[in-house]
Amino acid sequence: MRYDRTVHLDTDFATAVARTRDALAAQGFGILTEIDVTATLKAKLGPAAEDMEDYLILGACNPALAHRALTADRSIGLLLPCNVVVRRDGDRTAVQALDPDTMVALTGLDALRPVAEEATHRLDAALASLIAAEPTA
Repeated sequence: MRYDRTVHLDTDFATAVARTRDALAAQGFGILTEIDVTATLKAKLGPAAEDMEDYLILGACNPALAHRALTADRSIGLLLPCNVVVRRDGDRTAVQALDPDTMVALTGLDALRPVAEEATHRLDAALASLIAAEPTA
């Protein structure tokens, strides 16, 4: 089972992060948490850390969707917020979102299906807007 929704951008990391934040905001997602994985590993592992590409985890949350999901299953908080990863992937930047259908697959709760469908629609729209903003060759 695929658990990600991924697009690749022909832009630098900082630009991809800024565009991703804007695209998520346009779909009603706020950023609750942010983890700079590259910096964290270097800080915690010191010289033992291998050099890692730019890698940022954005903990995105749409409050209305989170409320609906928590109403259906209080334990669903284990899968919230929607993690979105922005990372260098060779000479491109990957933007990846956790597929919301994962929460339905993991819980088996049909009550979460409408929430997952709306979250999927919103995340797909955000990812599509990133592709649409790519410069054409």
